[in-house]
Amino acid sequence: MANTKSAKKATRKIIRRTEVNKARRSRMRTYVRSVEDAIAGGDKATAAAALKAAEPELMRAAQKGVIHDRTASRKVSRLALRVAKLGQ
Repeated sequence: MANTKSAKKATRKIIRRTEVNKARRSRMRTYVRSVEDAIAGGDKATAAAALKAAEPELMRAAQKGVIHDRTASRKVSRLALRVAKLGQ
């Protein structure tokens, strides 16, 4: 249990920050899921549009510290590769 005033404030800040990060992570995962659903559906145009919407969300999550920068880049790269393979 926090004893000092600053420790109590830090606890409040952590709780607030956790809620914000949960929302950002959930939003990012929703966008990624929409790309994966479009890929599973086999529609390249829909998948490309979903990827175009998901990429900024992934990069924003990385910028805000929800995920690592390279993790975001890796996810975008792998999704883009899967979308590109749909046309073959």
